[in-house]
Amino acid sequence: MISIVAGAVIAQLAGSPAASYLWLLIACSLPAFAAGLIEDLTKSVSPRRRLLASAISAGLAIWLLDAVVGRTHIPGFDPVLKWAPLVVVVLTIFISAGVVNAINIIDGFNGLASMCVLMMVLALAYVAFQVGDVFVFTASLITAGAVFGFFVWNFPAGLIFLGDGGAYLLGFLLGELCILIVHRNASVSPMFPLLLCAYPVFETIFTMYRRKFVRGVATGAPDGIHLHTLIHRRLIRWTLQNNMGRRRLTRRNSMTSPYLWMLCLMSVIPSVLWWNSTAILTGFLLIFMVSYIWLYSRIVRFKTPRWMVFRRTR
Repeated sequence: MISIVAGAVIAQLAGSPAASYLWLLIACSLPAFAAGLIEDLTKSVSPRRRLLASAISAGLAIWLLDAVVGRTHIPGFDPVLKWAPLVVVVLTIFISAGVVNAINIIDGFNGLASMCVLMMVLALAYVAFQVGDVFVFTASLITAGAVFGFFVWNFPAGLIFLGDGGAYLLGFLLGELCILIVHRNASVSPMFPLLLCAYPVFETIFTMYRRKFVRGVATGAPDGIHLHTLIHRRLIRWTLQNNMGRRRLTRRNSMTSPYLWMLCLMSVIPSVLWWNSTAILTGFLLIFMVSYIWLYSRIVRFKTPRWMVFRRTR
């Protein structure tokens, strides 16, 4: 948060026309950030209250920045959005809060969430530059700078951590910038941010499905079988000798993240290349979802593809 505020100050001093919008975006993020930070400090904020705080932040962004989801390119659905403002508001809050929760879910290992967010906001900056959106371009670069500053301390040594406060802040900024770039630029396909954020978003959806319909528990109940957890347990722990020293445990932790960075790139790269083509983006989104399910099913059944397994070290 401090780094992002510092970036906004620099933008203000430089006379950037986006500076005032940056301050509004930061102000909107405060409820979500505060809820996560209080949870980090007290462990007393329930998931429902954190979700409510994220919804409040999204509502503030609708009010102050006009950050709404006005089109989806889903056949038959866009006319509903045009004539039903309440549906627009509900959908926007749902999407924004969903991205916040998604980033928090993948924040399990050193450098995992931060590098994924870094790649996604840099992609947003590139597309914003292509369409001439100064605000989204500036905000994305400032966010990228703050995330990179955190990343070099978090990976691989794990000297600092995001916590819920950091994950909620980055998730909110990412979600709102995705909403804004589509809302402010008609040439950007609504499928662009969906494919861009496919890894954390689909991880969240798949987790909810797995908990509700496979395990029969509440969707908010914690578990230890996320894809990144499975990769850590069934690939990384196997490749390193069973030594419980702190340095080796840190190495195990850090070696998990690059696998998921590659998965994240599977959606980031095509989203950047075809950001204005709904048909192509939809095709790549389907490919990503099928690939994710295939990979998860292989690992969970102890049939990990051989190309993912490194030689065991001692």
